[in-house]
Amino acid sequence: MSPEAIGFALSLIGVMMLVSKIIRVKWRLAQKLFIPSSIIGGGLALLIGPDVFGRVASLLGTDRFAEAGLFTSDILAVWKTLPGLLISLVFAGLLMGHPLPSPRQAFRVAGPQITFGITVASGQYVFGLILAILVLGPVFGLPAMAGTLIEIGFEGGHGTAAGMSETFAEFGFPEGQDLALGLATIGILSGVVCGIALINWGVRTDKTTELRSNASPSVAEQAGLVEKQRRRSAGTLTVNPSSIEPLTLHFGLLAVAVLVGWLILSALQWIESRLWSDELELFAHVPLFPIAMIGGIIVQALIQAFDKDEIVDVQLIERLQGFSLDVLIIAALGTLSLQAIATNIGPFLLLAVTGLVWTVGAFVFLARRMLPDFWFERGIADMGQAMGVTSTGLILLRVADPDLKTPAYQAFGYKQLIVEPFFGGGLVTAGVIPIIANFGVGWLLAAMLALFVGALAAGLLYFGRRSTRAPDVAAAT
Repeated sequence: MSPEAIGFALSLIGVMMLVSKIIRVKWRLAQKLFIPSSIIGGGLALLIGPDVFGRVASLLGTDRFAEAGLFTSDILAVWKTLPGLLISLVFAGLLMGHPLPSPRQAFRVAGPQITFGITVASGQYVFGLILAILVLGPVFGLPAMAGTLIEIGFEGGHGTAAGMSETFAEFGFPEGQDLALGLATIGILSGVVCGIALINWGVRTDKTTELRSNASPSVAEQAGLVEKQRRRSAGTLTVNPSSIEPLTLHFGLLAVAVLVGWLILSALQWIESRLWSDELELFAHVPLFPIAMIGGIIVQALIQAFDKDEIVDVQLIERLQGFSLDVLIIAALGTLSLQAIATNIGPFLLLAVTGLVWTVGAFVFLARRMLPDFWFERGIADMGQAMGVTSTGLILLRVADPDLKTPAYQAFGYKQLIVEPFFGGGLVTAGVIPIIANFGVGWLLAAMLALFVGALAAGLLYFGRRSTRAPDVAAAT
């Protein structure tokens, strides 16, 4: 493959981004549903790719577009490699630029949020694995690891689903990636649609604290634009551009974090190959991106210790993450195999419905009983994140709490610091498939069931019984 082909494939993603943003600004339905432009761009790439346009052209009598649609095979080959690369950058920056709180501080502010988040995430495993054991395996002949797809697709999102492609392939379930990507798309769209519907229900029934029935997003907000009077800088020039471009500096920090993660993973794989690989292989199948997050934590710890001039700007880190995630989603959706989903449409629908019922049900029936204060704002953020990505949860939180007057934003952030290294693409998500392959699905189900029961009990019996405005929570506001 020529360098020109690689450059053109990357440039074409930029064109898709621009076109999708124009569609987002002009399409009223997309505005009302707050559909991200990257999802629109990925859907557009899928429509003009081989699985839609190519098949339609074949039905009309020409096979010219059967292999790559309106693209070329080189473009699709480049796009297929991008998600696995970019997801490591996204995860490397999850905690970078954010001061690492002490465990006691994080637990005091976000303890209820942590237990609720773990309950939702572990529940996605529990119900998914039970579905796989009782239905997906006996009826459809799918492997037990299909039960992990709800958490990988919903809690993990497109990045995690795409990043685990090699793991699925290594264990003989390559269609798992396409099913997970499909679930991620269902999850993020359903998360926004269900979230907006629930917020409207919460306003009508006085369950929201800050949002009232006369409040609604502005036209600019629905179009995904920032009004002139409310615009702010996308980052701070913490270093002089004559010495180094600030964005380049922050990209370098992310690259160092990924490199540190790669060294850690390589060391763990080397130790495993020397000590126990004949009986068990775990780290050999763990993708890089969750370990890159550990690299990001190490880099952030060094930043806190030595960055006396505060040259690291969290907004620039977030811009690089956002760019990487946008490119990742378009590339992943553009190369999604609809044939794999169509072949397994029964299991796909069962997994999607199970994930939706559990995640929405957890918010409606459990959030108010596990979160002692501002349960609606706290819970809607977790529900959105558990059905899409962190940005989905934040979108719903900003709709329910426009000025961030409740402690939900701070609690959600601390909860992400604690839970994200494990679920939603973290170490647990990366390790579940190797665990099933080496120990069997029963061990994973037992572990997740124990975690589910423990988190649920802690939320209902301890945090849920605290006073509505406990001193530590009130202080956090």
